[in-house]
Amino acid sequence: MKESSFTVHDLPKAERPRERLKQFGPEALSAQELLALIIGRGVSKKSVMTIAQELLIKFGNVKAISEATIEELSEIKGIGFAKAVQIKACFELGKRKDLEPELKDFDIKEPQNIVKAIRASIKDKAKEHFKLILLNARNKILGISTISIGSLNASIVHPREVFKDAIVHNAYSVVLAHNHPSGDSEPSEDDLTITKRLKEAGKILGIEVIDHIIISKNGYFSFKDRGLI
Repeated sequence: MKESSFTVHDLPKAERPRERLKQFGPEALSAQELLALIIGRGVSKKSVMTIAQELLIKFGNVKAISEATIEELSEIKGIGFAKAVQIKACFELGKRKDLEPELKDFDIKEPQNIVKAIRASIKDKAKEHFKLILLNARNKILGISTISIGSLNASIVHPREVFKDAIVHNAYSVVLAHNHPSGDSEPSEDDLTITKRLKEAGKILGIEVIDHIIISKNGYFSFKDRGLI
């Protein structure tokens, strides 16, 4: 005979995390209850609340759970690959919410404004992240696209890929930006070559490249400020 799975519905209705969240708001729930809602259901002889509790016991706190790998999360019985991915996705969304500024509040009259808009999301990355800031005719930010992840070279940062989003979103101009994990914000030879190539491609497309900003944990470098663009 197949044994049934335990879910939050096995709890008295007033104690179910879903109902408690609806009545009191998410801030009223414990970390265990919030994790149980993400996991969704338990397995044979193991309730979803028990699985959530084991997560907290194994890793010690919510921060450690958020930093755990999919493999580490999957070591707990009841959390397979699919549920581990769900947990990682939820934490990533929360992280991005904290990192993303209100883009409507930024303009690009000064390079510092672009730095403020994207620095938190890339300054501590172990790899280079190349981003494209899309601007309208009033120099307001329409959006920010990630073009590539990894060391920059001409094959990765191709004009076709760089300007694809700019064309789709009808951008008037763009700012290029990427990070230097080394901490040195000075441009490399590849940075100089790629910037020149993209500037020329933008002229052909009628989309001006107005700056290229390199961001590191120690500062930033603006091609425009240095007269290189």
